[in-house]
Amino acid sequence: MNIQSIFANAPNQITQNMPKDSTITSAEAQKNFSSFLKEAIENTNVQQIESDQFTQKLVRGEQVDLHEVMIAAQKASITLNTTMEVRNKVVEAYQEIIRMPV
Repeated sequence: MNIQSIFANAPNQITQNMPKDSTITSAEAQKNFSSFLKEAIENTNVQQIESDQFTQKLVRGEQVDLHEVMIAAQKASITLNTTMEVRNKVVEAYQEIIRMPV
């Protein structure tokens, strides 16, 4: 069982892979950020579905190791918690920007 980092496609790694002399427009940055968020949410969903499948197999009495079920459940839980914390920080940053005087 391979464990993948939840930070595999972190934004700072995306910007490090870009050429140094290129300039990014705000539209490109927005597109990159939105694709990063979409991938992160899809990854969270995949983890949740995988955890549910393992749990259902265990409940039905199918051949599945208990430690695999627990690992899948913990991975799903950590991924969901991370996603929720990122969402909270984004909302907090947005609220802070809205409070700024113009």
